[in-house]
Amino acid sequence: MQTRKQVTVFLENKPGRLAHVLAGLAQSKINIVALSVMDRHEHGVLRLVTEDEAATAKTLHTMNAHFTESDVLAVELKNQPGALAHICERLAEEHIAIEYAYCSSGGRNGRVFGIFKVSNLEKAQRILGEGVKNQRKLVRPTLRDQRSYKK
Repeated sequence: MQTRKQVTVFLENKPGRLAHVLAGLAQSKINIVALSVMDRHEHGVLRLVTEDEAATAKTLHTMNAHFTESDVLAVELKNQPGALAHICERLAEEHIAIEYAYCSSGGRNGRVFGIFKVSNLEKAQRILGEGVKNQRKLVRPTLRDQRSYKK
């Protein structure tokens, strides 16, 4: 889990605007980690996290794209049922509001990233970081411990 810069690009609601931004990033060889696109009446909102934050900002400036940057939490997840729910439950237990979230797809080694905009980034990092440490400390039972005994 890490803090990443998310770029929010405001797009005119016309065909090809999203394609134009994505093609510009591709031409600059910028890999997108995760993205979300929402429609608003006035404009579209593209939120994305990339592998190269500085190059992303530079490319968008060159394209005269209107964008902002903000800190988000990027949590590496197993691509399996319940992984996302577990993170959301942990944050809820600690009264950390999730303003919005989205995920990547098709991650390496069966993992994906959950991107979270939260009410308290530092606390979320601490809470989720503790969970990772505790998971590493878990001792898996041996086969002998798992054996069921016949009565």
